[in-house]
This record gives sequence, structure tokens and C-alpha cells, in this order.
Amino acid sequence: MILKIPYGKEQKIDVSIDEKHISGVLEPNEVPIGDEIETIKNAIENPINSKNLYDFLLDSKDVLFIVNDATRPTPTARVLDIIYEDIKNFNPKFIVATGIHRTPTEDEYHQIFGKYYEIFKDKIFAHDARKEEDMVYLGKSKNGTEMYINKLGVDADKIVIIGSVEPHYFAGYTGGRKSFLPGIASYKTIEQNHKMALEPNAKSLQLDGNPVHEDMIDALKTIKKEIFAIMTVLDKNHKIYAATSGHINDSFLAAIDKANEVFVVKIKEKADIVLSVVKYPMDIDLYQSQKGIDNAKHSLKEDGILILVSSCRSGIGEEAFIKLLSSCDTPEDVVSEIKSNYVLGYHKAGKMAEVNLRAKVWAVTELNQEILKKIFIKPYKSIQKAVDDAIKVKGNDSKMIVLLDGSVIIPMVYKKCNK
Repeated sequence: MILKIPYGKEQKIDVSIDEKHISGVLEPNEVPIGDEIETIKNAIENPINSKNLYDFLLDSKDVLFIVNDATRPTPTARVLDIIYEDIKNFNPKFIVATGIHRTPTEDEYHQIFGKYYEIFKDKIFAHDARKEEDMVYLGKSKNGTEMYINKLGVDADKIVIIGSVEPHYFAGYTGGRKSFLPGIASYKTIEQNHKMALEPNAKSLQLDGNPVHEDMIDALKTIKKEIFAIMTVLDKNHKIYAATSGHINDSFLAAIDKANEVFVVKIKEKADIVLSVVKYPMDIDLYQSQKGIDNAKHSLKEDGILILVSSCRSGIGEEAFIKLLSSCDTPEDVVSEIKSNYVLGYHKAGKMAEVNLRAKVWAVTELNQEILKKIFIKPYKSIQKAVDDAIKVKGNDSKMIVLLDGSVIIPMVYKKCNK
């Protein structure tokens, strides 16, 4: 079998694998795509527990739009195509909800906003979580998370968020409340919230009992603003499968079943080897690509081999997790250090260490190979070589699952899958 493995923005790499080793080649599920414009229009015209968008804006002095950065395929420009005429006279400003990610490049601003970048260029701002002078304190969540958010979100008369919903490896799902925390929250706020990512219930597909999600919801109560949310669910080709709008929490929850229909992929059993491909734009760096490791663990047997394929075109990303991993001699040491001395980014190291405790992790990336070795990852330059070596190690009867979009697919054994 010849598989064409996505790598980088446009490249496809041929990899030959004997069919007897393949137990599944998985992508997000096929779903029917209707008229994308009508899907968004219908959602906006039928908001959940909210006025419609135009009536929501009617008495506003100004409005702040919170949008995702280029690490997400959120169709911000396509949503703007539909709402532009309704919003252009309400003095809109835009903030890119970077969380702790870097400021977008010029190309990434165009990727996010399309033709609207030139129209709104002077009214577009990038959040910087480390810029304390830009933050305003709003109060604490029940868990003690201090809610500092960007003052643009405090000063705005009304807020509209444009997001997308898919599984998230410790918040349960992206979307909704994540536009604020971590989206436009301060570094210290994000750090306090993300420390809870190490708890057992902080995992993909889980909201009830998930301390990260519940803390986000509680912290959101400190924001005394009228909010209108537009949530989208995309298929594997980044086409719009579903959309919801209205109340920030209700529109988010209404999109989850649709997200599961796309991203929860059934498998009969776990495999000895999992090849997890992180596609553009999620392949921006190792910090983001780690999701491909965490998602893949759901389909990997104990003592299996997980092969990550991601260009990591911008390098490591947030470096705290790399510094921790490379400073420890074993994955066990990583877990121990996190428990005694947490800083933001360590949750990422913790999740990676959890996988290293039960499996081997190999990777095909553009990253420095010595860095990968220091963080318990065996580097490869060739996908074919990594696959061939994995089969040699696991044996002639070994089985492999290939995740062609590993950063968003959640593979689940039948009996554990509700969809």
C-alpha cells in the first residue's frame, strides 16, 4: 500500500507499507457538506438564547471581535463575508486570541482575515499575554484562578467571538470560553488554569468533572459584558459542516455533537504502531504538534511505538516544556518535577512524559535532532525509514494505525465510543 502522507503546507510524501500491517488509515469522518454560506447564515439568524447579531449590535457604542490565531483553521474570513455589512458601521475592533502563542506574521494575518485584513488593518490587535500593562484584573474563579484579561476586552461595549469547536487534549473541546481563557488572558491567569491540565479528568471529549473546563466557565463569569458567539465545526477539508451562534456557552455546547461526528473515529482495537500526522496549520511548532502525540495515545497499545510526523516549521514554540524535558534524565523525573514546581508549559511536558512512560515516541520533523533526543524522542529524517524500523522492532505480525490528521482525530475503541 502506498500512502500519501501530508507534510508541511502542500507536500505529500509517498510511504510504502505492507497491507498486512495496516489496521486502519484514519481521517476525520466523512460528513455531508451543504451550502457553507447558508450554514453560517442560518446559525446567525437563529441564535441560541440570544438576540440576533444585528439586534445585538444595534445599541452598541463599539464592538470587539475576538478571533483565533493561525494555529487554528477557523474560517474567520468566511464568517466576515457574511456579517461584514451588519458590522461595518459599529466601529469594530479585532483582537487575535493568541493565548501564549506568538504574534501572527503578516502572512498569517492574511490567512486569518483574508481581504478584510486590509479593510480593518488599523483596528486589528494581537494579544500579548506577557504584557502586564495591558491586563485588567476582574476577580477570581472558585478554584482561585485570578482573571486578568486584555483591557481591550474590558473597554469594549460588546464582544463578538468567532471560533471553532473540535476536541482538545485537556480542555475537552476548543471553542466558546477558550476565546477568553487562554485567548486574551494574562500569562499568570493561563498558568493558574493550565496547571489543572495534569488532573486525570482533564482530557479530550470530557467536560463534566474536567477541572480546566470548569475553571474556564467559572472564570468567564467575571466578564460583565454582552457576548455574542459564532461557532463553526469544520470537516477534514476545512469546509464548514455546522455552525451555531448566540450565548457563548450554549452555542459552544450545541456544536459539540457535530464536532464528535467529525472527529471521533471508531477503531476495533489498539495497534502496536501509530503514525500520527499533524497537518498544516497545526504543524506550526512542536508545542502545537504535541496534540498529535496525545491524541494518538488513545489508539496505541502499551509499549507501542508512536511516530509523530510534523514539519514544526516555526521550531519549538513555547519553550518551557522543552527546558523541563531536556533537564530530566527520565520521564519519571519530569512528572516528579512538575508536581513540585509547576510553571506554564509544564502541562505539555507532563502529557508528553505520560506517553513516554508507556510507549516509545519517534518523530519526523524539521527540528534539531539533538533537541529531540534530549526530550525522549527518537528523531528520523525519513517517514519511510521510521515506519520500516518500527515494523522491525514490533515484529512481522505487528499492526499499525495511521492518523492522517492526528492533531484533531480522537480514535476510540468501539465499546468506549458513544458515536
